[in-house]
Amino acid sequence: MEQHQIAEKVLRRSARVISALFTPFTIPFVAFLLLFFVSYLRIMPLGYKLIVLGVIYLCTIMMPTLGIYLFQRINKLSPQEMAQRKRRFVPFLLTIFSYLLCFFVMERLHFLWYMRGIIVAALLMMIICVVANLRWKLSEHAAGTGAVLGGLVAFSALFGYNPVWWLCLVILVAGVVGTARIILGHHTVGEVLGGFAVGYACAMLVLNPGTNLLFRRLLIG
Repeated sequence: MEQHQIAEKVLRRSARVISALFTPFTIPFVAFLLLFFVSYLRIMPLGYKLIVLGVIYLCTIMMPTLGIYLFQRINKLSPQEMAQRKRRFVPFLLTIFSYLLCFFVMERLHFLWYMRGIIVAALLMMIICVVANLRWKLSEHAAGTGAVLGGLVAFSALFGYNPVWWLCLVILVAGVVGTARIILGHHTVGEVLGGFAVGYACAMLVLNPGTNLLFRRLLIG
């Protein structure tokens, strides 16, 4: 019995670490890192890469994380209370505001269309999650991993590279992250799978050159 309790504690602790490491806020930053590795952008000067990554880090990680932290502290909410469906709207709105700001900054700096597309895909994913949150608590962690997978497939069509090994890695990470969210009791299997499907669909819809007709005027015009 004692060994079972120890194993359960270790499992839950590992699940919390995995959830913290693969937070949805890091997804755009990871996407841009992958873009600098797998596309012709790897030949760009280091200074350009640092500027891009700095903008992405500031707008998609630092701003929403700080905003949600202040909201939690001001309202004296525990992590368990923050995970409740009715408490998730303000964090979602704060994150959406930060991503909108990121998109406008990228517009002013004339970032390439598929760079802006990463942010648009993330925005679309969050809007769907907000609407779904009225009745169903989709997993943002799973949505983030689904978006990365969809982005890899879309960029492989755009840049003509073989994504098999990257896909294997992302699918493995997606399984681990989804399992961690279920172990912690934050989501059901259906909510994890639903979140993953939403993230994948949004990335494919916005970034794939064969399906982004709806967003081409916004991103290229």
